[in-house]
Amino acid sequence: MELEFADEAISAVAEIALKRESGARGLRSVLESIMLDLMYEIPSKKNVSRIVITEEMIKGLDKPKIVYSKEEKTA
Repeated sequence: MELEFADEAISAVAEIALKRESGARGLRSVLESIMLDLMYEIPSKKNVSRIVITEEMIKGLDKPKIVYSKEEKTA
């Protein structure tokens, strides 16, 4: 599985941490709170190939883009 952050998402995380005046630990805290649902949801899904974190997700306006792999057909 691949995790991708859009450039705008990275900037949005940095902006939030700067507003909190919390430095590197603030970055970690922001990311953990944003990714918490994914950390519980994704392991149970076997066919996720990629997750794209967007600025809208960081700002709480949208969910991440989840790309699923095609399931192989068995004979």
